[in-house]
Amino acid sequence: MSGHAEVGVAGLGVMGSAIARRLLRCGHAVRVYDVRRDAVAEVAGAGADPAESAAALASSSVVILSLNTADIVEQVVFGPDGVLAAAPDGVLVIDMSSIDPGRTRAFAERAAKLGAGWVDAPLSGGAPGAEQGELTLMLGGEDAHVERALPVLRALSARLTHLGPAGSGQLVKSVNQVLVGCGFAALAEAAALIRAAGLPPQQVRTALTGGRADSALFQEFFVKFAEVDLTPTGRVDNMVKDLEAARDYARSTGVPLPVTTAVAELHRWLTAAGHGGADNAALMHYYGYGIGPTGDHS
Repeated sequence: MSGHAEVGVAGLGVMGSAIARRLLRCGHAVRVYDVRRDAVAEVAGAGADPAESAAALASSSVVILSLNTADIVEQVVFGPDGVLAAAPDGVLVIDMSSIDPGRTRAFAERAAKLGAGWVDAPLSGGAPGAEQGELTLMLGGEDAHVERALPVLRALSARLTHLGPAGSGQLVKSVNQVLVGCGFAALAEAAALIRAAGLPPQQVRTALTGGRADSALFQEFFVKFAEVDLTPTGRVDNMVKDLEAARDYARSTGVPLPVTTAVAELHRWLTAAGHGGADNAALMHYYGYGIGPTGDHS
């Protein structure tokens, strides 16, 4: 595969749009599809070629998925108007969604029977990481398929690791989300404390930098949480999905996850309160920050 592949992107939410824009800036020809035509038009304005259907993406040698659930992945790829509807030989599907490892293994097997390749490549780093080509990627799939995916994925990532067969990347992404989701909850509590004390969050971050509480998560999100900055980097309802996937896998192996369960319920409360589509900094709403006396954002 040449350095500048023709790439299809299905799913133009916050992440999918960032992925498409990054690939365009790196010189790839990009075709995009989403059921929301306004999302397609926005990325087309940056130079992408709009596709009328998921099936139309199959003319690309590589198709990236950035979708919310395994059911949507199945429909977009294997549905009657899906990417592999015409069973095109040689298409490589790179699924950058966060979905169940077992469903991923099944999808890879179905794709193989149709002559297509499959790599699961869930990510960490959010939309900012995609825009800057600094994502961390966890890869699962056959060696030959991963090799084909690398020229495209290297445009998006600063670190990538091939962990094993299909589904391996998704399992490690579940581990990542346990660490990140529980970390977000801890950051929200810490930010609530410093807000109550009237301390400046930037100075608190400086004071803790280099100590044991320091981390990439702390550096990127502590001030964002303290200032209730809801600029989109990830959705609360997506975190619910990911934490519940980790809990489901844990149940199947007999591993208790009490902290993860509590954090999942906190995110579920936010979703029930109407904040499912908000940035993860909406955790601050639990402590009364960012919501005015009538329930409006302040």
